[in-house]
Amino acid sequence: MNPVIHIVDDDNSFRTAVGRLIAAYGFRVAFYESGDQFLAKLPNSEPGCILLDLQLPGLSGTELQKRLAETAPLLPIIYLTGEGNIQAGVRAIKAGAEDFLEKPASGQALKEAIDLALLQYERRRAEHDRVHALEALVASLTPRESEVFGLMVRGNRNKQIAYAISTSERTVKAHRHCVMEKLGAKSLAEAVSIAERMGLSDTSPEPVRRA
Repeated sequence: MNPVIHIVDDDNSFRTAVGRLIAAYGFRVAFYESGDQFLAKLPNSEPGCILLDLQLPGLSGTELQKRLAETAPLLPIIYLTGEGNIQAGVRAIKAGAEDFLEKPASGQALKEAIDLALLQYERRRAEHDRVHALEALVASLTPRESEVFGLMVRGNRNKQIAYAISTSERTVKAHRHCVMEKLGAKSLAEAVSIAERMGLSDTSPEPVRRA
């Protein structure tokens, strides 16, 4: 399915002209005259990106960008504005925008920006899917396995974990084996990597007392 390029701009003639150009490149196009309208019709999980004006009625482009960081984080944003300046561009890029183009942008510059943004979408989607797969694996752990997992990725040895949860080292080893098997981790480093990506590995936990 062809990606959808979402054009958010209050200038109807500009939206139409840019939309025709983008459609000629083979993309689907969706139009919005304000940030509020875009939020009201928030797109589904189809691949795409957003062409966003900086100055809009209601929500400004930067305000919309902040909202989308939470509501539609997979969609890359390309600013396409006639009100741009270096400072605004720097702020937009620091906030996560993929590019900042000034009107009128050439067709080549626009196409290149869109192509790069769509590549970024694919990277974000792949990472999103990986995280969800990891969430499912971690959710499959029993409460005791989760406890062991949390302690082992913080560098605690089996003896320390056994002391912390009031059980035997043999039991800890059994739980640890189940954790590694369920997570598909072949080494402690892989288990730590999973914990880090899930935000579960506090780098400064309270130390477990040595037994």
